[in-house]
Amino acid sequence: MGNDSRGPALRSKRNRFRVHPAPEKPMSTVRPARFGISTRVGAVPPPDLKPIVDWFDEQQDSRERFRWTLRDSLDELLDGQRTGRWCYQHLSKAEKTHLGTAIEVNLTKEFDIESGVDLDWRIGGIDLDCKFSREFGSWEIPMEMYRCSAHGDRSGSADHPAILVWLNEDSFQWAAGLFRVTDERLRWKSRGGAEPSERAYNRDNKRKIERNYFGEIFWLWGGIQFDLPVNVLLMMDDHRRGRILSSGSGQERVNQLFREVTGKIVGRHTVLTVAQQDDSPKRARDARNALRSEGIIVLGHLSAHVEIANILKLPAPAKGEWVSERLVAVDVDDERTKVKLDGIWWAIARPGELIQAGPRLPKDVLPDQARD
Repeated sequence: MGNDSRGPALRSKRNRFRVHPAPEKPMSTVRPARFGISTRVGAVPPPDLKPIVDWFDEQQDSRERFRWTLRDSLDELLDGQRTGRWCYQHLSKAEKTHLGTAIEVNLTKEFDIESGVDLDWRIGGIDLDCKFSREFGSWEIPMEMYRCSAHGDRSGSADHPAILVWLNEDSFQWAAGLFRVTDERLRWKSRGGAEPSERAYNRDNKRKIERNYFGEIFWLWGGIQFDLPVNVLLMMDDHRRGRILSSGSGQERVNQLFREVTGKIVGRHTVLTVAQQDDSPKRARDARNALRSEGIIVLGHLSAHVEIANILKLPAPAKGEWVSERLVAVDVDDERTKVKLDGIWWAIARPGELIQAGPRLPKDVLPDQARD
């Protein structure tokens, strides 16, 4: 039998470090404010859409799971570990087109959504489709989603609802709204003079929603959301990002990441993108030892690490997340919030305080006397 290994040549090619430029254009240019979208937490959904709204309300942590699925879908296409790409603008044209499909597939798996009879999804006993657009308001609706005598066999069997999804990682915004599609609610174009208007199809025989009907969209969770999980590398200035990505060593790039980004959650995808190696998560763990001499601790999801984060009022990392911070040894009567490690009290360092070697981190739960 032949050798079934992928081989060192393939691994070498896959792990070759790649650097990409900062984006010159924003991900999205259309702002929701242009459409007069208002936040209406607690708004009552239309009766025909209520079963779908109720279904999402019944799902545990549905809003959190939805926003993270959007983040994960984009990160999945970026595939930073193998490509080094770290923002939407680095995707190819074909990949950008595929983002909507990735979101639909991942939402289907995340919420275990059943297949519809006429459309892709069935929620609350109602068939619907998921439509994504990177430009707010530009969702494209196919013929099979609504009834129209002009469409013949391509006409939908009913006026179906759509869940309209949008995200913009530049501004951390995202939204998901429900809309009942009808022929008259989609765009028409004037033919001039006394001629009647005609349906405004694109090349794929799809139509966008008529702007006058945006008020008919029922927004899940109250409207535009402002907490799309942060893209750490995108939010950095060019100098800080350059310092992280300038090294030829994956380990040193990860070390620099935790030097530059302190007091904030760093997710697995960011570490994979920076290291661009098969064992990237190990680089995060090894950074803990490499940075100890600089007083920097790197906390992971272990129970003791989470407790230290809580004591120091840092964001607590979950599995696949880390948070770093520089500490200094302090007296027991120091007014700062502090934690006792290695028999010494430690607090978050202030700018200008002397750099000193930091503590070793325990793996087990901290003793009671460790808390200030």
